[in-house]
Amino acid sequence: MSFFSQSADEVRFVDSHTGGEPTRIIVSGGPDLGTGALSERLEVFRNRFDDFRKAVVLEPRGSEELVGGLLLEPYEADCSAGILFFNNVGVLGMCGHGTIGLAVTLAHLGRIDPGAHKLDTPVGKVAFVLENDGLVSVENVASYRLAEGVRVEIENHGCITGQIAWGGNWFFLVEDHGLEIESTRVDELTGFSKKVREALEREGITGENGACIDHIELFGPSNSADSKNFVLCPGGAYDRSPCGTGTSAKIACLIADGKLEPGQTWLQESVIGSVFEASGKVVEGKVIPTIRGS
Repeated sequence: MSFFSQSADEVRFVDSHTGGEPTRIIVSGGPDLGTGALSERLEVFRNRFDDFRKAVVLEPRGSEELVGGLLLEPYEADCSAGILFFNNVGVLGMCGHGTIGLAVTLAHLGRIDPGAHKLDTPVGKVAFVLENDGLVSVENVASYRLAEGVRVEIENHGCITGQIAWGGNWFFLVEDHGLEIESTRVDELTGFSKKVREALEREGITGENGACIDHIELFGPSNSADSKNFVLCPGGAYDRSPCGTGTSAKIACLIADGKLEPGQTWLQESVIGSVFEASGKVVEGKVIPTIRGS
């Protein structure tokens, strides 16, 4: 059996979790998407195999917070593997916690050894280092802030101000929400974040080239890290991890504001208390973030 996904009668997968957030990697039996670039194969998967996506991540075999990954032969020759990430409502450009889970899954399967590797994704190459103790450092795609001081009116709350940033997915980052970022307040945080997303759609506020801002990221103080976040994912589930692409977007904003020096470490805590270490370097005006977790 080929290590990479291909049509078969049986679908095989490996489950993992990163900072509390689950990932399910399809290692064989996935649909045949051809041999094009990962961005092309993502469109084939989106348009022709949505029933497969639903079967993998939705009830009764999955759950709303589960992120799936379809392991593929890479298009780029210097990559160890290709990956398409998806969740309960559709496909994702990149997934930071999923990449950490994928790295450990590849090691579990005997495909890679500790050390540096590259991963082919629909939004570009992602580098990662698998450490001997199981920790993984992910060097994400170039991240940047598109807009700051973006004001939106939230139903039954008032006006808030946020930032629009790219970290492999599009995020609206908010700190002036006035809510407490605690696991006991998840329902309230979810409801508020949904209203933020609805307000962005209503007012026509988008990412670059009209892209949907499908992730909402709220921040607050932390007792043990530099900040604590709550991230609402596209399907309405919240991220149990500190969110790799969301932390990448945050790092890009912090460096743009001069609040974080390139190479300086930022500790990002999730709503359930798990932590990612993050830093960034600036290349051609954009931030290349590194996220480290287990």
